Amino acid sequence: MSAVPWSTHALDLRSDRVVKTFLRGRHDECGREWRALTLLDAHAPGLAPAPRGSDLTAEQPVVVMSRLPGEPLRGRPLDARQLAALAATVGELYAAVPAEVLRTVPPRPNRPERLVAQIHAWTPDVRPRVGAEVGAAMDRGLAWLAGSGLERAPAAAPDVPAVFGPGDGNLANYLWDGARVRVVDFEDSGRSERPFELAEITEHAGSWVEHPLDVEAFLGRFDLGAAERARLGQYRRLLALVWLFLVCFDDPENPRNPPGTADRQAGRLRRLLG
Repeated sequence: MSAVPWSTHALDLRSDRVVKTFLRGRHDECGREWRALTLLDAHAPGLAPAPRGSDLTAEQPVVVMSRLPGEPLRGRPLDARQLAALAATVGELYAAVPAEVLRTVPPRPNRPERLVAQIHAWTPDVRPRVGAEVGAAMDRGLAWLAGSGLERAPAAAPDVPAVFGPGDGNLANYLWDGARVRVVDFEDSGRSERPFELAEITEHAGSWVEHPLDVEAFLGRFDLGAAERARLGQYRRLLALVWLFLVCFDDPENPRNPPGTADRQAGRLRRLLG
């Protein structure tokens, strides 16, 4: 997920390709996008757009890729077939890059410890201007965060294997063509772990603002070990707290989300905190 609530690129959609032009200074995002496309083209062709060209050193760097068929899964109720296809694609994506290659891929940005620091940076500005219900949920989240240990990078563990993570759980990035799901948008991709990437999907606003994702059915399609399940619970709480802050950045004059979104997210966070 992006830790900032604004866009980093512009898209030129053509009949056979997509030209993705990044803003000035966004060379890291462009490089991650290109690396992901080339890796997936080599190890899981067809799962993501095929790389067509790039200019990674331009003032506004560019990646050119094939255009995929399909409609975004965000904003629609998912039937059992679509949910199964989404889970299958997500599982394939995580396992696509062989372990020996994955070890050479840098960690994805916005890892848990980075998000904890971002929450602390946001708090002095956001907390004083939210309403009572949202503020109470925020305070509960911050109290939980203080004892979570997530400010430290998680230790590597053999029962929490590394995976290739797309870094963005927005269902708008998952395209359904009537038979399978493919994936776009890899500017925050990198080496990650499965619980964190799954939490990216389940807690993203795109998974509940319009038509809520059946989270239990979706997660039930992954065979998670005990250590992964424990981390998943922690990461879901963390990302729910991040999203509570993000939805509070809405401009009342030009809101990105429907009215009441912050209150709804406050309720989601309270339920995850128990």
